[in-house]
Amino acid sequence: IQPLGVCAGITPFNFPAMIPLWMFPMAIACGNTFVLKPSEQDPMVTTRLVELALQAGIPAGVLNMLHGGEQVVNALCDHPQIKAVSFVGSTRVGTHVYNRASQNGKRVQCMMGAKNHAIVMPDAHKAQTLNQLIGAAFGAAGQRCMALSVVVLVGDAQHWLEELTEKAKLLRLSAGHEAGTDIGPLISCQAKAKVEAMIADGVTDGARLVLDGRQPHVAGYEQGNFVGSTIFAEVTPNMRIYQQEVFGPVL
Repeated sequence: IQPLGVCAGITPFNFPAMIPLWMFPMAIACGNTFVLKPSEQDPMVTTRLVELALQAGIPAGVLNMLHGGEQVVNALCDHPQIKAVSFVGSTRVGTHVYNRASQNGKRVQCMMGAKNHAIVMPDAHKAQTLNQLIGAAFGAAGQRCMALSVVVLVGDAQHWLEELTEKAKLLRLSAGHEAGTDIGPLISCQAKAKVEAMIADGVTDGARLVLDGRQPHVAGYEQGNFVGSTIFAEVTPNMRIYQQEVFGPVL
């Protein structure tokens, strides 16, 4: 962060993610102004947070927000007054942001696709562990950069898979504003198609599909972009579902 410079926090075009919201308080405290660009697919929380920040007393012009897609991202990467860029999102878009912004002499940090792992030892508290795994893997339909996508069950903990699966089957799919909803829809038709394609790839590559969440029936929302909780076992490191971020409710 350059003192008295302008920083930009970007989330990718066509990819919802946890935006770099945590950056702007530190950037502003260090003497910077900040431009925040949320994903165009889910900007509402960001908009509300900026509104609250301005109400709390951040001066107008110190914290700013821009909406838009690839053209806005490129403009932020190119603008001469922006000294630093932070990005959270997909590897494809992050590579583009890093290359374009760094070629313009900016400091850049890009946090891109990941596979978050949990290791469960056999002496772990069983009930608590299973509940935590369910929430971490399937909360927000897996559409968050800190979603848990891989769990390594060690020793006797390998016998917990059946109970984990039964808990996952109980998760209720519906619209996010409906009471009792555990898993909401994916962000778009394209996201649904991508997650379903990766599940199919897992089957083709030889992983054992313990729980298949494709094509669920959700009463009242039959045309929604829903994928239910999905669990694979016997996954090996050479498989696509292990190597790439699914960004859906797939464990």
